[in-house]
Amino acid sequence: MKTDELVNMLASGNVGVEPHVVERRFMIGLGVGSIASVLLMITTLGLRPDLIEAARLPMFWFKCAFAASLAAASLVMVARLSRPGAPLGRAPTALASPLLVVWLLAALTLVIAAPEQRAEMLFGDTWTLCPLLIAMLAMPLLAGALWAVSGLAPTRLRLAGAASGLLAGALATLVYCVHCPEMAAPFIAVWYVAGIALPTVLGALLGPRLLRW
Repeated sequence: MKTDELVNMLASGNVGVEPHVVERRFMIGLGVGSIASVLLMITTLGLRPDLIEAARLPMFWFKCAFAASLAAASLVMVARLSRPGAPLGRAPTALASPLLVVWLLAALTLVIAAPEQRAEMLFGDTWTLCPLLIAMLAMPLLAGALWAVSGLAPTRLRLAGAASGLLAGALATLVYCVHCPEMAAPFIAVWYVAGIALPTVLGALLGPRLLRW
């Protein structure tokens, strides 16, 4: 839809919108993107061999909860950015909360750890690959999120693109959790967040081009 068409439609009073169109577009876009991301993870990375044992550890569920809470908050934000004039409300605060929690836990973990353990907690064994793998798994999710937003009416295109990338990165991190062997809070606070930041930046760059209407 072009801007002049929207103005004419608003002036004529013909502003009927199909019910639940926002929910349906996100369900389709993120559903297809999630399936593609999971299949990509299984075929290229595989599940961690000790997944059942890892699932008994609190830190496994902590990192899953971190990714899930970030995904939920970013979904609310991107849905609001898809509607012209919709206020963000407390969405930015909800986005910041899981980040602050994981950073505080990481700082506390490093403070109480023995000095010789700190480097291992921070870098683990996969720090060079982790952000790139999360970004790779986020690509189908980013495509689905941008498709969903592009069919709506975003006005803050760069911010909507960044929120779409953040959503894709958080969901991809949730998928990545069942492959990644790293469990230390400092690792999660740095390298998981870096992996989420990559599709966020890409979404911000693509937003003004792909979300224009």
